[in-house]
Amino acid sequence: MKFERLTDDARLWAVVYDGEEQNVFDKVFDSWTDVVWLRTFFKNNMEDLASYFHITDLDVAIFDTVDDACTLECLMLDITPEANLDLLFRPLSNHSPYNELLSKEKAKGTFRKHSSWLRLYAIRLQSGRYIITGGAIKLTATMEEREHTLNELKNLNLVRNYLISLGIADYDGFASYESDQQ
Repeated sequence: MKFERLTDDARLWAVVYDGEEQNVFDKVFDSWTDVVWLRTFFKNNMEDLASYFHITDLDVAIFDTVDDACTLECLMLDITPEANLDLLFRPLSNHSPYNELLSKEKAKGTFRKHSSWLRLYAIRLQSGRYIITGGAIKLTATMEEREHTLNELKNLNLVRNYLISLGIADYDGFASYESDQQ
């Protein structure tokens, strides 16, 4: 497992899993803007899309996803000093303490026509500094209900446990580890 810096100021990182060439951030946004991939995904998950979001038109689902993905990606990569990632990320669970070390976090899309189904998952190193572990189109109430979202939950735990195994508990520890890897 490697980590790739996404912003020059090192506020946002993404995991590159073993055996993968692309970081998860780029991989997720490539999928979310790939019309062929989206058509297959929504065909396979039409029942969830229709029951939870009341959308039955594949073209609407695809258009909404691409539109929301472009907006979310721009928000994430906003490199201005005023940009505050803490406004985008929230604890994964409503029962998690906000200041928990290496907390599991989520960021949602901001689509205006309906609730966004886009989710980015991350480990919070400290206020304003995150490692993206993956992302998913979440069409159900909980992550445990579908295999693709359950896999993202497993990835969150995998990355968190990996950081802990390296003795990393915050951004300073992560920065030290990354400089040793150079």
